[in-house]
Amino acid sequence: MALGKWIGGFLGFMSGGPLGALAGIVVGSVFDEMLDAVNTPDTQGTFDSAFGQQSAQQAYQGQRNSFLFSMLVLASYIIKADGRIMHSEMELVRNMLRQNFGEPARQQGEEILRRLFDEQKRVGAYQFRQTVMQCCQQIAQNMDYAQRLQLLNFLVMLSQADGHVDATEVTAMKECAQWLRMSTDEVDSMLGLGKDDLESAYKVLGVSPTATDDELKRAYRRLALEHHPDKVAALGEDIRKAAEKKFQEINAAKDKVWKARGL
Repeated sequence: MALGKWIGGFLGFMSGGPLGALAGIVVGSVFDEMLDAVNTPDTQGTFDSAFGQQSAQQAYQGQRNSFLFSMLVLASYIIKADGRIMHSEMELVRNMLRQNFGEPARQQGEEILRRLFDEQKRVGAYQFRQTVMQCCQQIAQNMDYAQRLQLLNFLVMLSQADGHVDATEVTAMKECAQWLRMSTDEVDSMLGLGKDDLESAYKVLGVSPTATDDELKRAYRRLALEHHPDKVAALGEDIRKAAEKKFQEINAAKDKVWKARGL
């Protein structure tokens, strides 16, 4: 399988740092050859000099590739958090890759994910955790908050794939949130999405049932701004649609609380 074709020649922000190092390990020599082409004495490591001035399309592809690889790295950590690789979790990843990135990405992304599992086994759980922490720090430096929210939302969906969210998975997701420079409350909020009870609706909004009406409205305005689908439009229409679904669930939670309070 030509895993190098998944990279597409456009590396994005994963051309260096811990993400680049991990990609070199799991994708292999094709990725290394791309990095060698970028990091020559003549180009001094500049992407534009090595491949010519980047077009807007190339920059867009690099951003999407970086987002996708980051998603797979974090997925490999969450899936193994409870010590098991569940069929339902793998199927969710397959479907997400297929629906949002196409069948070639499904095939190649699944192979990359399996190689990430192999790398975790090779270096041990502690060292792999350190690698994931470093990768999250690199992601935080290169993705805006809305894009990181999309990554975290995918991890929450992954943890729910088998119908039960294990405590170890919650801990791992909150670790990732902290490493991504996000509040761990985001995990609790996302775990409440799609549920029909009033308690979960309050969790989605990130406030307690004792919050004042003004506090509720401020919390909703913040969520609406952070989760607006247009915030992730640069990653492509498919990612924007995923954000739109989450935005609708946030609005459903807001409507439930507003109705209960007569607002």
